[in-house]
Amino acid sequence: MLISMSNILITGSNGQLGSEFKTIANEYSEFKLIFSNRSNLDITDYISVSNSIEKENIEAIVNCAAYTAVDKAEDENELADDINHKAVDNLAKVAKKFNIKLIHISTDYVFDGRTSKPYNEDHNTTPINIYGQTKRNGELSLINVAPKNSIIIRTSWVYSSFGNNFVKTMLKLSNSRDALNIIFDQIGSPTYARDLARHILKIIPNIDTNKVDIYHYTNEGVCSWYDFATAIFEIKQKTIKVSPILASQYPTKANRPHYSVLNKTKIKTNFNIEIRHWREALKECLSNL
Repeated sequence: MLISMSNILITGSNGQLGSEFKTIANEYSEFKLIFSNRSNLDITDYISVSNSIEKENIEAIVNCAAYTAVDKAEDENELADDINHKAVDNLAKVAKKFNIKLIHISTDYVFDGRTSKPYNEDHNTTPINIYGQTKRNGELSLINVAPKNSIIIRTSWVYSSFGNNFVKTMLKLSNSRDALNIIFDQIGSPTYARDLARHILKIIPNIDTNKVDIYHYTNEGVCSWYDFATAIFEIKQKTIKVSPILASQYPTKANRPHYSVLNKTKIKTNFNIEIRHWREALKECLSNL
């Protein structure tokens, strides 16, 4: 039964996940979703966050705000840390001050990818790039402040109808090229942001913890970027030659984990949710595009 939970602040509302919350807001009339972005709320400013929470009578925060430019973060480490770490510290302290729920979105990039089994929530974190390290620092700040009824949700390979992402990039390239080379030795699980948004709203009323709990969430199934691209073109009936290449043949400024599959048993069991396969979710996203 949904009780008392009404005003929910969604930070980073112009990003992929934040935008999907806007799309589904009407489906959850029991909640009043209040959307913020960098133009109307600076989450790196504790006073601003505290005043906003009090003014709007916020009862839960979903922190979708993040610096996600993985390669640029290697040069803009201070900016990345401000958003991915210091802002999270502010939100954690505000959540503790007002005794409200906080759902913080993190990433598979807190892991190094040097394993062959899906990562569970208590696996050692060893980030291999600045982005991953700043996200892990944000996790640690939240854990150290330890507001009640707060959780971290790590996700991976997020895509959406909004913003810049792999799915939209593939579709754009397919309009101008006859062939593409796509990495096949990086393995993970795509996450449709709308599915994640829906499940977050479903679990918020059931969050009840005296410590900060960590959960993993992606769509079901596992694939490489090559597999993902092939599925996109197959579903959209695009005729384009896709060739698999090694990550070493497509060097990037930031290192990326070769294997970052997340074990979702904990979130499915604790909150009694079912997660659909990534191909089914992809079909819905592509139909929206």
